[in-house]
Amino acid sequence: MADLDNKDQTEMDPADMEDVEEVEEEETGEDNSKARQLTMQMMQNPQILAALQERLDGLVGSPSGYMESLPKVVKRRVNALKNLQVKCAHIEAKFYEEVHELERKYAALYQPLFDKRSDIVRAAYEPTDEECEWKPDEEEELTEEMKEKAKVEEEKKDEEKEDPKGIPEFWLTVFKNVDLLSEMLQEHDEPILKHLQDIKVKFSDAGQPMSFTLEFHFEPNDFFTNTVLTKTYKMRSEPDESDPFSFDGPEIMGCTGCTIDWVKGKNVTLKTIKKKQKHKGRGTVRTVTKTVPNDSFFNFFSPPEVPESGELDEDSEAVLAADFEIGHFIRERIVPRAVLYFTGEAIEDDDDDYDEEGEEADDEEGEEEADEENDPDYEPKKDANPPEECKQQ
Repeated sequence: MADLDNKDQTEMDPADMEDVEEVEEEETGEDNSKARQLTMQMMQNPQILAALQERLDGLVGSPSGYMESLPKVVKRRVNALKNLQVKCAHIEAKFYEEVHELERKYAALYQPLFDKRSDIVRAAYEPTDEECEWKPDEEEELTEEMKEKAKVEEEKKDEEKEDPKGIPEFWLTVFKNVDLLSEMLQEHDEPILKHLQDIKVKFSDAGQPMSFTLEFHFEPNDFFTNTVLTKTYKMRSEPDESDPFSFDGPEIMGCTGCTIDWVKGKNVTLKTIKKKQKHKGRGTVRTVTKTVPNDSFFNFFSPPEVPESGELDEDSEAVLAADFEIGHFIRERIVPRAVLYFTGEAIEDDDDDYDEEGEEADDEEGEEEADEENDPDYEPKKDANPPEECKQQ
């Protein structure tokens, strides 16, 4: 049979051989293109990147033992390199201090724009027609007929509703649109956050320890008497003397909130519960009223205190880690780009990768179902009954 196969191959028309080669090349090209596309999709997936980083972190710090085998004179030179590395860490710390100074400088340039944004939101300033003119993207462009229809509908809505002032519920909508913040919101927080008029970031003065403060500005309301609630984050940008190689830029060392002066009966961070207690001897029952902590966004202003020793229990560490992430996100993303989180445009950009992943997952499930239906040995009835170890007791 082998001889016959060889004979068939030698007698094949050269033109046919060219066709075969071309097909193989095309298939190889398609495979490479698919592989590149798949690689790009994987590298855009945050979960895969996180897993890859975790794997790489695991590889780092696994010494080969070569260092121990080196002669003393070579180890001495390695120590010189480590001393150079410590000096690099101190220079890097100075770099981040100058970055902080640049942030302070440009914060002053941004602030007039943010102040005008606040004036528009709270109806202190009505923008001109020129300021309101916005050229939509090509995808958003409408036909004249659609524009006219939209204009009529808007005018009809305006007639039905009272003329709203500014942009109602601007910051509440921003919070509800961002998962990181919406997870903190409770239903009883929303009426209060409707009164939030602005969020500002204030950096520490030159020559002062590195820090930033988030200021939440509220209009007068029925819940508390404060007009501003603050949260200050203290940062450090210097290598730890005991572990200088762990330095990786500024880190938040702690945070302090503020006291909220609640109107009596309006404190949403506390709730009253009633418990029945039975007397052991007499058997009588009495009802006791207790005040206990309640889930609320406004717990954000009462973070756990970091003791001087710096040691925290696991729960407090988790709360502070989440708190630092939220504070950093508000400073870096929410305040500078608030309007895009209000409209949802910033969220759409963040969610693109997840949508693609979901579509791929759906396709895989569909292919799996199709394979089962086409399998001649597939018997759905067998799958309907789970194995003994999966049955509920």
